[in-house]
Amino acid sequence: MAAGTAMRFLTAYLSVTPGTRLITGTERMKQRPILILVNALRELGAQIAYTGKEGFPPLRITGTELTGSEITLKGDVSSQYISALLMIAPVVRNGLRLHLTGEIISRPYINLTLKLMKDFGTEAEWDSPHSISAHPQPYQSVPFTVESDWSAASYWYQIATLSEAAEIELPELFRNSYQGDSRGAEIFTHLGVETAYTDRGVTLKKTTIRPERLDEDFMDIPDLAQTFAVTCALQNIPFRFTGLQSLKIKETDRMTALIAELGKLGYVLQEENGTTLAWNGERQEAQLFPVIKTYEDHRMAMAFAPVAIRYPNVKIADPQVVSKSYPKYWEDLEKAGVHVEC
Repeated sequence: MAAGTAMRFLTAYLSVTPGTRLITGTERMKQRPILILVNALRELGAQIAYTGKEGFPPLRITGTELTGSEITLKGDVSSQYISALLMIAPVVRNGLRLHLTGEIISRPYINLTLKLMKDFGTEAEWDSPHSISAHPQPYQSVPFTVESDWSAASYWYQIATLSEAAEIELPELFRNSYQGDSRGAEIFTHLGVETAYTDRGVTLKKTTIRPERLDEDFMDIPDLAQTFAVTCALQNIPFRFTGLQSLKIKETDRMTALIAELGKLGYVLQEENGTTLAWNGERQEAQLFPVIKTYEDHRMAMAFAPVAIRYPNVKIADPQVVSKSYPKYWEDLEKAGVHVEC
C-alpha cells in the first residue's frame, strides 16, 4: 500500500482482529516511521513484529485481546496515530485513556474521529485539554451519510481562484462540517472564491478579492498547505505558512518537494526551521517545459495540475498517484473542460 492513513489504521485494527497478517507497502511507505504507534499498541499487549528495519513497515501482526491502560504520546505526532488508537479503544478491555503532551497538532482530525465514534454508539471524549478517555463498548450499526472530502474540494477552489471566471458545484459538502479542512473555504474567500451553501452541497464563485499577501497557520490543516502554496505563487501573492512540521513525514517531505517543484516554475521559496514555508515574491527563470515530480504523493499531483491554467506546457509525472484519495480526479477535470493527456 502507499497510503499512510491505511497503514496506521490497519496496524491498530489488525492488532485486535484474530489471525496473523503481514502488511507492507511501497518503498516510500517502508521509509515512513510507525514506531510510536507500534510501541503504544505493544503497551496494550499487541503482538507486532518488524520484518525489516526496526520502526518501519513491513509488520507481522497477530491479533489478540488488548488490555487498556493510560498511553502517553506527544501531541505533535501524526494525528493518525491518535485516531488509530481511539478507534480500537471500544474493543480494548477496560477501555483506554490517551494523554497528549505538549502542543497538539491536527486537533480537528482527532475531533472528527471522536465525532464519528459517537455517531456509531461509542463514548470517547476529552476529559481534560490534553487527555481523552474511551470506554469499552460495542460499535452500533446505524444509517450514515458520508460527507464528501473537503481536502479534495480544495483543488476545485484552487481552479476557481486561478480561472478568469468560474462557477463550480460540489455535492455533499456541509456548512457545519467536522472536517478540519472545511476551513479551506474561509481561507479561499480571501483569495477571491465565494462559497454558497445549498441543500445539495456548495457552489463556488470567483470574485475580485485579492490580498497583498497571505499569512496562515496550517497546524490544524496540513493537507491544505500544498494547495495554498501553489495557488498563492501562481497568483503572485507572497505568503508565510507556519505549523508545517508534520509535512516532513507525509507521503514525501512536502516542504522540500514544494520548494523543488515551484522552483521549476520560477518561484523561489524558503523553508524556516522545518515548520514554516515562505515566498517573498522572489523569482528565477522558469523551465520552458516543466515536468512536476510527484514523489508518490497524491496531493503533489492534484495541487500542481491546475498550474496548466497558467503554464500550458506543464506535465505531471506519475499521474495515477491520485488514485490514493481521488481516483476520478483526471476524469472530473475533463468533465470540467480541462484537456488531459495521460
